[in-house]
Amino acid sequence: MKIAFIGLGVMGAPMAGHLAAAGHQVAVFNRAPAKALAWAKTHRGETATSVAEAARGRDLIALCVGNDDDVRGVIGEALTTAAAGTIFVDHTTTSAVLAREMAARAAQHGCFFLGAPVSGGQAGAEKGQLSVMIGGDGGAVARAEPAIGAYAKAIRHMGEAGAGQLTKMVNQICIAGVVQGLAEAVAFAAKAGLDPDLVYQAVSQGAAQSWQMDNRWATMARGEFDFGFAVDWMRKDLGLVLAEARANGARLEITALVDQFYAEVQAMGGRRWDTSSLAARLLPPRGAQ
Repeated sequence: MKIAFIGLGVMGAPMAGHLAAAGHQVAVFNRAPAKALAWAKTHRGETATSVAEAARGRDLIALCVGNDDDVRGVIGEALTTAAAGTIFVDHTTTSAVLAREMAARAAQHGCFFLGAPVSGGQAGAEKGQLSVMIGGDGGAVARAEPAIGAYAKAIRHMGEAGAGQLTKMVNQICIAGVVQGLAEAVAFAAKAGLDPDLVYQAVSQGAAQSWQMDNRWATMARGEFDFGFAVDWMRKDLGLVLAEARANGARLEITALVDQFYAEVQAMGGRRWDTSSLAARLLPPRGAQ
């Protein structure tokens, strides 16, 4: 396929790389041109000087940017040159409202918009092992799936526009609760004078086991918080979650509390620490980075 990829951050750059490695014709655009040039040199791809240029003549346009307003800007510019039938695949975590709005806007131009947030973090993007949850037209999903498969281990069509973003909110609710519980467990073990490695070996083989425990227990115990998805981005996501909950009446007491804890981490200087830095509130600050 002829594909444009907009946004070459820690997630977008490796995702676009997997598309190129799979044999697709990939053109990239990034607001910082140096990143696009470096990507093109590594992957022998094309660069574009604008979103409009990147979108021209493409079968599929993928994007992974920052927030709702960024997506609006990209889609608005891309639609000035995108041909009818073009599929937009938005991997940004946004509001469900935004996904519905962009689907309607794309449809006015004869195009398709799929809200397709991902889970798996930077490591998942680099390994091509992301989980993708999609809301939008089923036919467009079927057409896009072979390309998305270049960087995904699981692809699920969740329903109409907005359903993918709502599913990602469920994902973030789960992560918030698990990471807070893990942070408290690590801190409790330290206060109790236990060897953290031995504790992990004892509890990780039973019902307490989780991806977060397997991948973050040791680094949390050492006060190391430089492993991808930043606190600033998690707070953005939890803001979307809590706004949706206010609209639909869901009670998210723990999620709201963990959001406040992340605000404390930001105040500690941890805006760019990863989400496991909830432990920094509870452990001595040594080694926090």
